[in-house]
Amino acid sequence: MNKLHAYLLAFFLCLGPTAAFAQNDGGRVMIVGAASDNTFIHIIERGETVYAIATMYGVSVDDIYRLNPGSEKGIKAGERLRVPQKDAATQTAASRKAGDYLYHAIQRGETLYALSKQYNIPGQAILDANPGLSVKTFAAGRIIRIPPTQIEDLPTTEKKETVKEIEYVVERRETLYGICRKFNITSVDLIKHNPELKNGVKAGMVLRIPTQTTEVVTTTPAESRPLRETEVNALLYEKKESEPVNRIKVALLLPFKAGQATPNAATARFVEYYEGLLLAVDSLRRQGVSIELSVYDTQEGAQAINRILEREKSLAEANLLIGAVQNDQIGPLADFAQKHKIKYVIPFTSKNDDVLSNASVFQVNTPHSYLYSKAAQAGCDLFANDNIILVNINDRDVKTDFIKAFKEEMANRNIAYKEMNYNGETFTTDIEALMTREKRNVVLPTSASLDAINQIKAPLRMLSEVQPEVEEGEEPLEPFQVALFGYPEWQTYVRDCLEDFYTLDTYIYSNFYADNLSSEVHDFYGKYKNWYSKDLINTFPKYGILGFDTGMFFLGALWKYGERFEAHLDDIRYPCIQTGFDFHRVNNWGGFINTNIFIVHYKNDYTVTRTEVKWD
Repeated sequence: MNKLHAYLLAFFLCLGPTAAFAQNDGGRVMIVGAASDNTFIHIIERGETVYAIATMYGVSVDDIYRLNPGSEKGIKAGERLRVPQKDAATQTAASRKAGDYLYHAIQRGETLYALSKQYNIPGQAILDANPGLSVKTFAAGRIIRIPPTQIEDLPTTEKKETVKEIEYVVERRETLYGICRKFNITSVDLIKHNPELKNGVKAGMVLRIPTQTTEVVTTTPAESRPLRETEVNALLYEKKESEPVNRIKVALLLPFKAGQATPNAATARFVEYYEGLLLAVDSLRRQGVSIELSVYDTQEGAQAINRILEREKSLAEANLLIGAVQNDQIGPLADFAQKHKIKYVIPFTSKNDDVLSNASVFQVNTPHSYLYSKAAQAGCDLFANDNIILVNINDRDVKTDFIKAFKEEMANRNIAYKEMNYNGETFTTDIEALMTREKRNVVLPTSASLDAINQIKAPLRMLSEVQPEVEEGEEPLEPFQVALFGYPEWQTYVRDCLEDFYTLDTYIYSNFYADNLSSEVHDFYGKYKNWYSKDLINTFPKYGILGFDTGMFFLGALWKYGERFEAHLDDIRYPCIQTGFDFHRVNNWGGFINTNIFIVHYKNDYTVTRTEVKWD
C-alpha cells in the first residue's frame, strides 16, 4: 500500500478536482372537523420544535405562537398545533409560479384519485411533490403537500447540453499544452479521456476529445386520455427501484483552503475526514466496487461554491455529493442536488433547514432536539424501576434542554424522580438522604462539565463502596447501589475519570462512540497510520473515522441498491466503527435526518458496551 502524504492533497487541489478510481414516513396529523378557519392540525412528533414545524410548512414561528397560546413555553410530543395555510382560492398566478403548496391531512377512506379530483391536479403530480409517499405512507392522518394547480399545458423549450467525443490524430511536434489550447479543455479532462497520455504525446496517436454541444429542445405535452381511477390509485403501488450503479461518481466539497500559510485546526480535521473517506474507497475497491472520487476546495462563502457548481459541469453527473460546512454553502449545494436529483450528504452541522423541504438531503449529525428526545426515552427505558436523582449543578455546561426533555418523558410515564441542589459542604449527607438500599440509585448531574463530575464522583464512590458503620447488635448494611447517567462530552474525560466511570456503573448517551479496545478501531488506527504516517487528531468524534463510516454507508448503499437506496434504509446493516446511521424522513416531501444514538455503558466489571437506541 502506497502511503498518501498530506502535501499531495494541496498539490492535487491546486490542479482542480482530483480523482481516485476503484473497481417516514410523513408527519402524523389529525384533522378535527373542517378547516374552515384556514388552518390545519399538526400532531407533534418526537424531536420536533416549533421552529422546525414552522419552517416545514413555510410559516413563521409567531404564526404558530399566535394560534397556539402557551406553545412559546415549549411543546410536547403528541400535542396538537394549529398551523395556518393559504386558501387555494386566494392563490395568485405569481404565488403559484413561486411554488406555494397547500397541505392536506389524508382522511379515512380517501384515495389518491379523490385528491387529484379535489385539487384538480394529476395524481402523479402529487406523488412528485411528496417523494416519501407510497402505499405504506398514504394513510389516514398523514400530511402531504399539494402542488399548485396546473393552469395550462403549454409547449416548453429548454437548452440541453451534451458531451460528445471526437477523434483527433496528433500531428508531429504537437504538445499536450497545444492540444488543450486548440480544443479549449484542461489537461485533466484530456488525460481522463485518454489515460495513455500519462506516458507522453506521440505523433499519430488517436485521441478522444470531449466536446460540449447545446441544443434547444421543445417539449409539447402529450395529448393522452385521463387516467382512470384504478390507474391513478395504482401509482402508489409502483416500486421505486433503480438500476445498480456500475461506477459510483462521488464528489467531496470541503473548505480545505489550499495555499493557506498555516492550516488551522478546522482545516486539519477536514483533511482527516477526506483521508478517512479515501480509506473507505480503498476498502470498497477491494470488494469489487468501481468508484470515481472528485475533491473540491470550497474555500469560504456562497460565491465560491457557486463558482464550482457553474464551472464543473461533471458535478451534475454525480451520484453522491458530500460536504459543505456553513449554511451559505450548504444551501446552494442542496438546491443543486435537488435540481439534478443527486443524493446529498451533510456530514457535520446539525443546524440546517434544507433537510425539511429537500428530499435529496441526508443530514448525518443528529439535531439536538431529536438527540435529547431519544436519549430521554432511553433513560426512562433503562431506569424506570430505579431511584432517579437529579443533581442541580449550575455552571456554563448545564444541559437545560435535555433535562427538560427527560423530566417530560418521566412525567408522561409516571416515573418518580428526586431533585436536589448541589452544595459542596453538605453534598454527601444531602444525597445520602435521597438514596435507598432497595433500588439502584441513578444520579444525573444537570451539567456535562468535568468540574461537575469531579465535584460528585468521590462522595458517590464512597457511598457505593464503603460499608456504613452500624451500632453494635444491628444488622450490617450493604453499600448503596449507584449508577451515573450523563452526556456525550464525558467521552473526553476518560483520561481523568475512566476508573470512576467503571466503579460508578456509568451510562452515557451519544450519537458517536468508538471503543478503542475493539479490534475494528485498532485495525482502523493501524491502517490510517500506515497510509498517512501520522495518528488521528485527538478530537471527539474522530473525523477520519467519520469520513470512513460515511463513505462505507453511502457508497455501499449505492453499490447494493442503486440511486434510490432510500427505499431500502431499513435493510442496510453497516457495522459502524464510530457513527451509527438510522435515517428517517422528516416528512413526505423532505429529506432524512440521522436519529441514531448509542447508550454507552461503563460496567463495574471493567468492560464497555455500546447499544443502539430505537424509537418507540
